[in-house]
Amino acid sequence: MMTRLSSSESRIDQLERENAGEGCIYSHTHTHTHTHTHTHTHTLTNTHTKHISDFFVSSEKPKVAFYTALTNAGHLGPYNTDITLKYSKVFTNIGNAYNPSTGFFTAPVKGVYYLQFTVFGHHADRLAVHVYKNNQKIMANGDYNHNMVDKYFTKSLVLELTAGDEIHLVLPSDHSVYDDIYNFSTFSGSLLFTL
Repeated sequence: MMTRLSSSESRIDQLERENAGEGCIYSHTHTHTHTHTHTHTHTLTNTHTKHISDFFVSSEKPKVAFYTALTNAGHLGPYNTDITLKYSKVFTNIGNAYNPSTGFFTAPVKGVYYLQFTVFGHHADRLAVHVYKNNQKIMANGDYNHNMVDKYFTKSLVLELTAGDEIHLVLPSDHSVYDDIYNFSTFSGSLLFTL
């Protein structure tokens, strides 16, 4: 009888180790051992092994955060057409939601996201960036620099996005931005919480 009890406990331990890697831990075991003696004394040994952790499908909340800078090329623009800005210098891309090849951030889960960008104009008279969500312009930002001095602006957004929503930044025609090894023009974002 004790051999069977030890064997059962060993099997429980093995299953708990296997399930630990799957993000779902739940075990609730009752083991009752009845031992009868020749004197009809009934001894009940109740070994109650109980291990309950929070029952959940996944303990990990999605982690999404990115931080990028535009380019080392210096001036971009002015062009005669709008262009999507591809922030090619990726410093952080947790969750791989930002694609430097396309310049698009794609929300991996439904949630509220914080996004921020900084635009730098180096002796440029017109600097601007437009924010697009799923190819629809949701924000237009710009500044005229009549004195032709270095000029910055930074904007932030808090957006509710569903999984698959895309955000990208566009340089409008006849405007320019500047970036170099010092990372003046940046784009970043993170998931605040899921919905």
